[in-house]
Amino acid sequence: MPKERLSVRKIREVLKQKYERGRSGRSIAKSISVSPSTVTDCLLRAELAGIQWPRDKELDDATLEARLYPPTPHSRQPRAMPDFECIHREMRRKGVTLQLLWQEYKQDHPQDGYQYSQFCERYGRFRKKVDVVMRQNHKAGEKMFVDFSGDGIDIIDPATGEVSQAPVFVAALGASSITYAEAFESQKLPCWIDGHIHAFEYFDGVAEITVPDNTKTAVTDPCHYEPDLNKTYLDMADHYNTTIIPARKRKPRDKAKAENAVLQAQRWIIAALRNHQFFSVEQVNRAIAVKLEELNNRKFQKLDTTRRELYETLDKPALQPLPPTRYEFAEWSKPRVNIDYHVDVAKHYYSVHYTLVGEQLEARFNSTTVELLFKGKRVASHKRSYVKWGHTTRPEHMPKEHREYLEWTPSRILNWAGKTGPATQKLAENILASRRHPEQGYRACLGLLRLGKSYGNDRLEAACLRALAIGTSSYKRVKSILKNGLDRQPLPDDVKPAQGELIKHENIRGPDYYH
Repeated sequence: MPKERLSVRKIREVLKQKYERGRSGRSIAKSISVSPSTVTDCLLRAELAGIQWPRDKELDDATLEARLYPPTPHSRQPRAMPDFECIHREMRRKGVTLQLLWQEYKQDHPQDGYQYSQFCERYGRFRKKVDVVMRQNHKAGEKMFVDFSGDGIDIIDPATGEVSQAPVFVAALGASSITYAEAFESQKLPCWIDGHIHAFEYFDGVAEITVPDNTKTAVTDPCHYEPDLNKTYLDMADHYNTTIIPARKRKPRDKAKAENAVLQAQRWIIAALRNHQFFSVEQVNRAIAVKLEELNNRKFQKLDTTRRELYETLDKPALQPLPPTRYEFAEWSKPRVNIDYHVDVAKHYYSVHYTLVGEQLEARFNSTTVELLFKGKRVASHKRSYVKWGHTTRPEHMPKEHREYLEWTPSRILNWAGKTGPATQKLAENILASRRHPEQGYRACLGLLRLGKSYGNDRLEAACLRALAIGTSSYKRVKSILKNGLDRQPLPDDVKPAQGELIKHENIRGPDYYH
């Protein structure tokens, strides 16, 4: 029977858990929700492909996948899998037999359907798994469950008297049930990440697996089989060496520990503070810290011990150590490389090598650095700039002779603009000449020419003529002229058409640079 083909993310998880943590194939399979035979197949493929872990950790995603799963152009057509859930429901109806259902299935799939014996065998396997309840045997240090409480704590604005609710982040370790709680201003991603960081530090260690609910903050695509996680969330998890495994949708037993921790927080923290008045999140968290210690030091109802005592004997010795540095929050985006070989990251343009024009990249950026990656491999790194719509260009990213190597050149831009009219061409020339490198003006010129599609070339030419007359060379100004209909108004008597002369500066190149 063919084994399941793993995604690159799960391949990396299998290799990481096997060779860095020494986990068994069965425990790995359980953590990533696949069969043990699939994990064995993945490890065998890695061995045959000569993958050395963690030495080959830096391989990009495309190379790693190709080495483990080389293309097989002559592979057999897969069989059409029956809908066993529907079959199981139909079998409860009077007079319906498995042979009847097989005949109906073969009518729909005469060529690629299973024969009767295989059909019955696979249905038998499915039936054995129906209604089987997964036991929640939490090992020490293995899992941390996280969630936001549905109820928050009221905060009064001292200036206006307006009341808002601060959501409460809750985390609990699986074996001891020791709980961490903290109020935040919102449930947005920065607060979600900070909640995890503070929980790790409160527990003085990191669990092997972190189990969130399918909240949109953490899970971008809540697929039942392979949910897609937020890139920043994955980045944080990699920093702390923990594996993110979201609870399955409509599977309350997967997150029973988290829901119980939220319930305890609501009873012993939120409800206990209901009659207090708070004027800031900081005040709330000082009160939560007191109630949290009371909760963790309170004896269980049916056990002669506390969460704190269980934590000290079970979870704490088994937790992974904290990394040397705290995670620094970083955001991710997916910019595409423009014809000027720059990408837009947080409203600033950063250069990459000109050969990547048109490619989709990934950008990771924090308060100080911008990293650009192509197929999992870093291709550029820049110091973060907060100059809105400015350019950060590295000389090695520029072609030596852009006229020879690039499809788009200043002369082509100007020729295209000239088809609209001389004023449009002159304005495009001024835009290019006003930049340190002409390529930095390509976006503005393309935006200028696209205005002709919306307003017509005649109006665009008139708007460019007006812009030149008032001495401006700005795409935004031309757009404003068209939007407000000023291109249809006569020029004032005291305004004479300008020649578009430029301010001279050492960082501004003139028209001779690209003629």
